[in-house]
Amino acid sequence: MLLLPGFGTGGLVLTVDRLEHPALSFEGLSADFSSESRPSIRFERLRVGEQRWRRVELHCEAGGLSGARLWCRDGRLTAGARVLLPGRIDLQADLLGQHVALAIRLPDGGRIELGLNDARLEAQVEALALGHLAALLPGLQGWSPAGSLGGRLSWPLGEEAVFTGQLVDGAFTSADGLQAGEALAVDLSLSLNERAGGWHWRAELDWHNGAVYVDPVYVEARLGVSAEGTLSADRFDVVQAVLALEGVEQLALSASIDLAEGRLDRAAVSLVRADLATIGPRWLTPLLAPAAGERLWYAGWVSGGLRFEHGGVQALDAVFDQAGFSLQGADGGSGLAFGPVSGHLPWRQDATVHAALEIEGGRWQKLALGRFALNAEIRPQSLAIDRLRIPLLDGALVLDRLTLQRDDRGWRGRGEAVIEPVSMPLLTEALDLPMMSGVLAASMPGLTVSPGALELDGALVISVFDGYLQLTGLRVLEPFGVASHLHAEIEGRHLDLAQLTETFSFGSITGFIDIDVQGLELVRWRPVAFDARVASSPGNYRRRISQRAVQNIGSLGGVGAVAAIQRSLLGFFETFGYREISFSCVLRADVCTMSGIGAERPGGGFEIVRGGGVPALNVIGYNSRVDWRELLARLQRVIEDNASPEVR
Repeated sequence: MLLLPGFGTGGLVLTVDRLEHPALSFEGLSADFSSESRPSIRFERLRVGEQRWRRVELHCEAGGLSGARLWCRDGRLTAGARVLLPGRIDLQADLLGQHVALAIRLPDGGRIELGLNDARLEAQVEALALGHLAALLPGLQGWSPAGSLGGRLSWPLGEEAVFTGQLVDGAFTSADGLQAGEALAVDLSLSLNERAGGWHWRAELDWHNGAVYVDPVYVEARLGVSAEGTLSADRFDVVQAVLALEGVEQLALSASIDLAEGRLDRAAVSLVRADLATIGPRWLTPLLAPAAGERLWYAGWVSGGLRFEHGGVQALDAVFDQAGFSLQGADGGSGLAFGPVSGHLPWRQDATVHAALEIEGGRWQKLALGRFALNAEIRPQSLAIDRLRIPLLDGALVLDRLTLQRDDRGWRGRGEAVIEPVSMPLLTEALDLPMMSGVLAASMPGLTVSPGALELDGALVISVFDGYLQLTGLRVLEPFGVASHLHAEIEGRHLDLAQLTETFSFGSITGFIDIDVQGLELVRWRPVAFDARVASSPGNYRRRISQRAVQNIGSLGGVGAVAAIQRSLLGFFETFGYREISFSCVLRADVCTMSGIGAERPGGGFEIVRGGGVPALNVIGYNSRVDWRELLARLQRVIEDNASPEVR
């Protein structure tokens, strides 16, 4: 409803009930220039874009109406009891000639000028502090904006509006400090064309100075953006936006946003030939391994695309071209490397797609992987690999019929795994372990992965020291968590003591042993429970033990009298014959309860080594309960320890 102006003696009273426009609307406009002392303009409700105010008033220190000329000097703009702009406003308007001039003078020297002449709007902004915009736009207040904005707007009404501007010394900080920018310099060009139901817009942005931190990514200028789209009362569309980013041949996106619901309806992103050596340190390292930035290197290129609709990702593609990375060891060693990788990795929300990757190899320390191909069928919630063979040293790791399925609890899957024989000398050298002979081989017909758990059906077999170690009943809970938990059973048969003791510098023992570890339980990869037994293997073979080995075995069973060897004629012998070796440890509550051959001796103690041949000796242990940490300490210093077994 519009009430025509009423002219009094040198005055004007104007009321407008309501005005609606996509960019601006108001209710209850009243303008009173009937008094030259305190003229005013009042809006009961005012909306500019998405910002809304109530009881907005312009109070003039002086003003009035002289003929068709309306003027206001030193005006103050308020909303209720709050000052919207700290500066002063000067207004002049020719009601007949359609000429309007508005100037806003800010206390820090900033200035905004608007002029309407012959249906053409011109605006000039000089040194406008962003803090003043934050007062008008509450959404900016939590970001502590700083810097100044300058620019010019030219708008022949009914035609294209063009704004060009610059941000100088821009800065911002979020309330939590996880997003911030400083020393920002940005050039902006924006054009608007009014169309039925809204606006068509084009924008050019050149960020050429400063830096932005968006946890955990730190980015320095430079970035260029060229975009266009449409804007209406309830929708903002980016038809196309092209970003000029260092190291990327092209990065483009489009999007559609429902302003009424505050919802992203759709978006699409296209990446063409991004140089990983350039974008990796800047964008990937802060996300993947921020603490290893100086040791992580990238190579090759990646392209890709993403499509978002209906509240979720609908399609994703990644294309690799000789892509790879390497992580130098913390001590300057060889560390980890993977690639180059080439191929296509797709995903679709509503279809089954095929992934094909060629991996040239990899390396962890000295452990090398050979070239292999990865082919997989990828469905919306699952992945299937028929067969994957990864060369490992002189053997291979083979995965068959591997399937992974995603549900509400996470990923779970099942498959079969085989380790084709790998040379133990090569493997132990690559892992910087004591040199061992034999081969590592494994057959795992049932390998199950579920959220927080890994289970093995079948046996993991290691052929080593002319015998084997077999692991069964393996179950790992939270393998990568702080509360990792492992259960397993271990069986070792016919292990060559000569090779074993030589490998670990234990002294010299000839013969063979069997090992059984039942109920093995590890928490945080440390043993908390097991029932272990080491005993001589059955059969006929040479059985000799050196004085050094006698001392070391005796140290595990408690203090004896090894000095008796030196005090007796037996001290002249370097080795002794034995008939049997047996040692058991039951670990509970950090205490190892030990025993030896047969029952406890009548006089106390237990036999660890029972003598046989010429010369022969028995090694007796006396401490049947030993703190587990103390036992580990004994093993670590076993060569230097001089604990004395009893020799008979």
